[in-house]
Amino acid sequence: MKYQRIATYVADTLWALHPAKLAELLAVLAFRAAGREVTDAEIAARLGEASPRSSGATSRGAVAVIPIRGVIAHRMGSLDESSGGTSCERIGALIDAVAADPSIGTIVYDVDSPGGTVPGVQELAAKMFALRGQVQQIAQINSLAASAAYWLASQCDERVCIPSGTAGSIGVYSAHQDLSKALEQAGIDVTLISAGKYKVEGSPFGPLSPEARAVKQATVDVAYAQFTTDVARGLGVSAKEVRSGYGEGRALSAKDAKAAGLIDRIATMDETLGRLVGRSASSRGLRAADLRDDSLEGRARRAFVDALQASARGRHIGDRHRGMIISDDDEVAAPRRELDEAIEAVADQDQAGRVLF
Repeated sequence: MKYQRIATYVADTLWALHPAKLAELLAVLAFRAAGREVTDAEIAARLGEASPRSSGATSRGAVAVIPIRGVIAHRMGSLDESSGGTSCERIGALIDAVAADPSIGTIVYDVDSPGGTVPGVQELAAKMFALRGQVQQIAQINSLAASAAYWLASQCDERVCIPSGTAGSIGVYSAHQDLSKALEQAGIDVTLISAGKYKVEGSPFGPLSPEARAVKQATVDVAYAQFTTDVARGLGVSAKEVRSGYGEGRALSAKDAKAAGLIDRIATMDETLGRLVGRSASSRGLRAADLRDDSLEGRARRAFVDALQASARGRHIGDRHRGMIISDDDEVAAPRRELDEAIEAVADQDQAGRVLF
């Protein structure tokens, strides 16, 4: 059967994924198992593929931005590009490259993910937590950090969510798909010939036995214990507190997520980067509200933030930094000097009587 291997993988894999997303995946598999066809474009649309976006890190000055977008898997290969997902291996490689750069003091994770598989996430979470004290890490939830994505976000020093965003969904589950009726409708009989008492336990070609269900539940419980333990470590609370609060498996809106302790503040990516730029560039610091400051320095800082955002939309430049995507002008001056130059430029324009913003 063409999709037997995929269906088996789905059944055997532990998922830390928003349930609605896995439901879409299972719907696609059931459709194909019945002998029907779905184009790659239709699969991408069902799984929530957005318009093409860079999957590598971008950097300028002391801030690096690493995207965590789409469904997360341990390894994906070419599936990264076709489904809009990413892998723990790719994220880990980007973190290693950024952490090795002494000019970068802050990593901002641009998170928009419903979660994914459990394998690989525990190890990546440990890598991120181990960076604490060496590099400041901020999870910018932009706009979804559910399940495995929140598992990773919880390891950062700070979690920030856009006002319309969603965070949480702390939980693990496994899905068994019984394809027997779909196969029957397609006129297909499947006979499994096996050795080993439990070798075909949980096969997608028949219903799940009570014994197999109990085994799967025990596996889910172990993964959930690890999930909540890691979140507790990241948030500085007990695992018991995580299990009895923090949404209890629900994904919460930004306002409710903040009240529940899942996030630390509500702000956009622009505001987060502006705050970081302000701290790097001035001992007085910069709050998000200061971006509306109409003073000379306030306007210059906004111009600098605009330049930083433009930098994050830089072009591919080959295999530098293990395939990272760096801005066209990644060789930049220190933030303090850039801000000073921006202030001078604004002052020059003021003197020339030009419209500035």
